[in-house]
Order: sequence, then structure tokens, then C-alpha cells
Amino acid sequence: MKFKDYYEALGLKRDATEEDIKRAYRKLARKYHPDVSKVADAEERFKEVGEAYKVLKDPETRASYDALGANWRNGQDFQPPPDRDAGFEFSGRGAHADFGNSDFGEYFEQMFTRQSEWGRGQQRGMHAKGEDHHAKVSINLEDAYHGAERNISLRMPIIDEHGRVVTMDRTLSVKIPKGVRAGQTLRLAGQGSAGIGEGKAGDLYLEIMFRPHPRYRVDGRDVYVDLPLAPWEAALGASITVPMPDGSVELTIPPNSVNGRKLRLKGKGIPGKEAGDLYVVPTIVLPPADTEQAKQVYRKLQEDLPFNPRAVL
Repeated sequence: MKFKDYYEALGLKRDATEEDIKRAYRKLARKYHPDVSKVADAEERFKEVGEAYKVLKDPETRASYDALGANWRNGQDFQPPPDRDAGFEFSGRGAHADFGNSDFGEYFEQMFTRQSEWGRGQQRGMHAKGEDHHAKVSINLEDAYHGAERNISLRMPIIDEHGRVVTMDRTLSVKIPKGVRAGQTLRLAGQGSAGIGEGKAGDLYLEIMFRPHPRYRVDGRDVYVDLPLAPWEAALGASITVPMPDGSVELTIPPNSVNGRKLRLKGKGIPGKEAGDLYVVPTIVLPPADTEQAKQVYRKLQEDLPFNPRAVL
């Protein structure tokens, strides 16, 4: 008997929403309906899609499937209990899901509706690795420069001593390594669902995300920061102290700098075996002409400098 990946059957990722599941089912059901489809195995695919939808559309059965379904992934054979009843119907939240003659469907129904009858003692003959879990964690950009230790809270499905699927809040202390980048995944061994019998616990995979920063932008390991300049600083050059996620640096602004012309600080981006770069992007800011004195300065500048910004048009 082989494990069936219901998410794969519907062409979905494991974080799909209820609406995603409904939309995928409707699309595939139309595609493989035996009355209209010309696909050779349309009837078989139609039944497979229907079976997957019946499990995943209900949050309770989906949680059960997510908690224990992958114990038999990669086609690993397993033996159902000797008292398996063919055609048993699963009843959850007042709805019935009939899985017909599907081998795994029948076993899956029985696994989660009759857990209380079997009890954990009767499952000792089963040994399977626990389910892996995936979550996203948001950190500050500064954490990637220095490393950090953060507490994260997760809500995870578990099977209690009565065989019911319940959710449990967990708080874990996670070490954020120096040099971590957005999109990188951290593996916490043994922090997923508990195994069955002597099976090892699953793992927890955390995908790193950066919180929006008021000053910096991140692209891979490169970091960008806008640097406001007065017109005379841009025209004549200047020495400016530029704040960085791990301190500050004294930057020489070359004369005749223009808006958007990036200044590269090699190796000052996110640390790593190949550290990223920090790009300083000058932004020229005009003083407001909000006083008579300021207006006079602008008039004199207009008279003394024959400058036409539209000469290139």
C-alpha cells in the first residue's frame, strides 16, 4: 500500500488556502470528468482528484493528514491494522467523506476516526518518522549582520492520547546565524511532529524573511540605502557619515554627483562566505524657498549660473 500525496494530486503546495483547494478541484474535475475528457486515464485521475479534495477541503481532516500523512511518503510500504473495515466512512464536523474503494483512503479514514479505540498501546507495532513542518519567521536586517537568538511561537497539529487531532502552541528559542539571507531555510532537527512507535520526530523548517526596514532595501546579499544630499554637497563633494546595519562609515562624495548614481561599498552588505555589497544611492534634496531670504538666494543663483536643466531635450 503506497502513500498518496493529495497536495500533488491537486497540483498544490502544502500552504494552499481553502479557496486554492476548491479552485484546483473544480479545474481538474472538469478536465478529467469521464464524460468529457479524452485523456486515457481520465476516470482514474478523476477519482484521485475527488479523493484528494474530500480530505483537504475539511480543516480537521486536512490537519490529520498533515500530521501523519507523510509518515508513509516516498512509497514506503506499511501494513494496515488487521481489523480494517472496507468502505468505512469518516465522519468529521457533521460531514461524511466516502473514499470508496481507495486503499489509502480507507486506511486514512480509519486511522483518524478509530484512534480512540485502538489507543496508543495498540499502535506500538507501527514505526514511522513524524511529519516535517514548515513555517516562516521574520527577523530584522541587523540580525543578519550580528546573529541573534529569537523566541518564536508556533501552532502545530498533534494527536493526543485519545487519538484526536488537536493544535498545540509551542514557543521555541531559535538561533539566527550571522549571514543568514532572506529565503534561506533553517532546519531544526526533531522539532516537527512526534514519530509513531519508535519512529524519530520530524523536523521543523523555518524560512527566513526580513521585516520591512525604514532605511535599507535588500536584494540577495546586497543592501541599498538612500543618502540625502544638499545641492552644494553633490556639486562640490563632501565627506558624509553613512549609517550601516552594523555601525557607520565615512564616505567621500565625489564632486558633481547626481541623483541615483550608486556608490558601492564592497563587502559591506550581508556577511557570508561571499559577502554582499552596500550601495549608497545619493538623493539631492533642495532647500525650501519658504522665506524671503531663501528666495533671494535662489534668484541670485538663477542670475549667476546660466544653467538650463532641459538643454538636453
